Amino acid sequence: MQKIPRELARKYAFDWEDEPLLRVQPGEAFEIETWDASTGYFKTPQDKAIPGLRPGFDRTPPQANPIAGPVWVEGAERGDTLVVCLEEILVDDYSWIAIGPRRGPLGESTRWPELSGEYTTKILKHTPGPSGTLRDGTMHFSERISWPITPFVGTLGVAPDREVATSLDGQGEWGGNLDIRDAAPGNRIYLPVYHPGARFYLGDVHASQGDTEFTGTAAETQSCVRLHFELIKGRRTTAMRIEKPDSLITIHASRPLEVAVETATIQLMDWLITDYGFTPTDAYCLVSTCPDFRIHVYQMCKIGKLSYVAGAEIPKRYLRAK
Repeated sequence: MQKIPRELARKYAFDWEDEPLLRVQPGEAFEIETWDASTGYFKTPQDKAIPGLRPGFDRTPPQANPIAGPVWVEGAERGDTLVVCLEEILVDDYSWIAIGPRRGPLGESTRWPELSGEYTTKILKHTPGPSGTLRDGTMHFSERISWPITPFVGTLGVAPDREVATSLDGQGEWGGNLDIRDAAPGNRIYLPVYHPGARFYLGDVHASQGDTEFTGTAAETQSCVRLHFELIKGRRTTAMRIEKPDSLITIHASRPLEVAVETATIQLMDWLITDYGFTPTDAYCLVSTCPDFRIHVYQMCKIGKLSYVAGAEIPKRYLRAK
């Protein structure tokens, strides 16, 4: 099986002029070893998020959130849709979260000075589950608080149409740093293709995350991701979409948050109308009346130029054949 090793997974931009690190056929499984968002800097509680101590933080924007790629998908052309099928994410034996002065919404807090007056790094231990591996393992937040490891890919996408976007704060219909908890094994992610070969990138795996990623970091970890691609020829999705076994989700990143929510909902309506035979009237009324229609706020943290990421979700049981 082809693999991009971790030592090569150190790109910090989605750049359509990069030389491919891997070439794969649709349907061919392969693996990507990823760094954590700090490129390996955070290992112990003594490793603080002090910018002057972190490699690459003398640049603007900082060299953080490394990604691997590009991966060249044989047969992918402009106007196609790339379907990313995540098969498995195997995380490392720990993850970390770092807070401190001028980091996140409480980085200048006067109410709780410990949040803005000192740097804190928490190391979260991972232990194996019943399988004897971390595939069904547990994350330990403290001696008394723990939960199942629920890994997902925080940053993924294809090279944008004309611009070069950083892996730290680049976002768009093409993907980027979106921190969507539903970019998880078993789900299919639909992305537009702008360049021959699609030029796909991936990195920034989280072992778990709460809605909005409030501090600006989640449970950041290293990993090995196994995946494959499918291609929809001659039809390009107008927005990033996620198909779960039991539901559909559309994604949009914008500011203010209400624009992200409204646009994601309209994009979901378009999916229902175009692919599932709904009339515009029925789609419009469904999202307002269905008790299982949900809005997710995946990412809403104050870092660089990041927009807020919203998802609109509807269970498949409400769909009907076209």
